[in-house]
Amino acid sequence: MAALKHFLLRVVVTLLLLAVPVLGVWTFTEADRWGLWFPPMVSSYGGSIDKLFYLILWMVTVTFVGTEALLVWFVFRYSKKDPTRAIFTHGNHKLEMVWTAIPAVLLVIVAISQMEAWTTVKMNFPEDGPYTREKPLMEVYASQFDWRVRYPDAQGNFTGADVIEVPYDITVPEDTKVVLRLKSRDVLHSFFVPTFRLKQDAVPGMEIPVWFEATEPGSYDLICAELCGWGHYKMAGKIHVLPKDEFDAWLAAKRAALYATD
Repeated sequence: MAALKHFLLRVVVTLLLLAVPVLGVWTFTEADRWGLWFPPMVSSYGGSIDKLFYLILWMVTVTFVGTEALLVWFVFRYSKKDPTRAIFTHGNHKLEMVWTAIPAVLLVIVAISQMEAWTTVKMNFPEDGPYTREKPLMEVYASQFDWRVRYPDAQGNFTGADVIEVPYDITVPEDTKVVLRLKSRDVLHSFFVPTFRLKQDAVPGMEIPVWFEATEPGSYDLICAELCGWGHYKMAGKIHVLPKDEFDAWLAAKRAALYATD
């Protein structure tokens, strides 16, 4: 009777442990249908970011399922009462070499696979469009706890009385390679637009160029992805993507408003 109780206990514990990888894989496969996955991608380089993400995700998934399956088997196999004396071992050097070499190979694969995305996002800045690193569309300031967007005057200067400053909301033209300068006025923040697959830290004391090309008009969430203080949750803005002619009209109206009188 005692042996049966012990066996049933082993089975229950093993099944509970087995539920972890089963539930993990199930939620992974159903997350998109539940609306818990990435929002739609609306940027020119978002596809390369997603490709890299899924590569790493599948590596982690296979590793997770494999290690959990071994863990379940070991718990069931070695929870059996065994009156024999335990065997002392210093380990297995060949096995250690294998489980060191496999992650090393995977890291090399990731390093090679990310080159295209890294080069596109961080190095291939627009050079022949209306906006470049030297002539950005805007400057974005992160601070506790808001976003401030500054558009230059008609001559492209970011100093003077004719600079347009807008809190929280960024307006950009559609199908245009937009360049901005990202700055922080206090602590570390992170400029994150999920639909663009764009995330860049705003580092105090640094001026970081960022570029993107929105492919569909609409309003998209801008959030801070770095815990920056008690009001971190309030750093939620919007990026409004307008057709080119509507953007030009919007910018002209903002500049005209600077000279409006009551």
